[in-house]
Amino acid sequence: MAIFDLLKPVPGLRVMVTGGAAGIGLGIAKAFDEVGARVYVCDVDPAAVAAVKAAHPSIGAGVANVAERTSVDRFVDDAATALGGLDVLVNNAGIAGPTGPIEDLEPDEWDRTISTNLNSQFYVLRRAVPVLKASPAASIVAMSSVAGRLGYPFRTPYASTKWAIAGLVKSLAIELGKDGVRVNAVLPGLVAGPRIDRVIAARAQTLGLGFDEMKAEYLSKISLGRMVTESDIAAVALFLCSPAASNITGQSISVDGNVEHL
Repeated sequence: MAIFDLLKPVPGLRVMVTGGAAGIGLGIAKAFDEVGARVYVCDVDPAAVAAVKAAHPSIGAGVANVAERTSVDRFVDDAATALGGLDVLVNNAGIAGPTGPIEDLEPDEWDRTISTNLNSQFYVLRRAVPVLKASPAASIVAMSSVAGRLGYPFRTPYASTKWAIAGLVKSLAIELGKDGVRVNAVLPGLVAGPRIDRVIAARAQTLGLGFDEMKAEYLSKISLGRMVTESDIAAVALFLCSPAASNITGQSISVDGNVEHL
């Protein structure tokens, strides 16, 4: 096989993406679809799921709340049945969580962030891993964040979940190595789009700053001085599921322009 062919995921991969009807998840789903994979996504928003079905009829999609075990169980069963098995799991679903000093955070908001960002990863894994073990080239990509390698003041619930995902990936890589299942985390930085705009606006309000001033401060902490794109993240996900990455597991790979601190 030519070296450049190794960089392409094997055609026909069966790929499941959580939170795959918008943002990074949709970008990853479309990227796999474009290279000939069979893709099935879920999202909590029925309208977003309907939009994916309408715009991308080759991508299967279903409504699921990843913070609820029974909903996850249904989704994984539906996806595995529709795809005829599973080769790739992209555990992407997550929320930004609240912004504010730790003493002002509502416990319900903390619980919601933990449930959506961390518990969901476990709920999906416990059902998907037995299916993945039957694949000859199984790969799990877990979406962490630059907040999973740096401290993130005023975003403690979110950062806590993203650090936990890095630990989950490292542990699972050891556990599943004997089964040939590779497990890696992708750590996006500031991804251009409406979501990071909302995050910047919330932090600006917390600190009493204007939006543009807060955005400039965020960018000043990035070595390359710019945000990344959903396509940047999707490209790394494709690489991690390609033959070129067949010996990469247990890694947390930052795609962030080198965020120096948060």
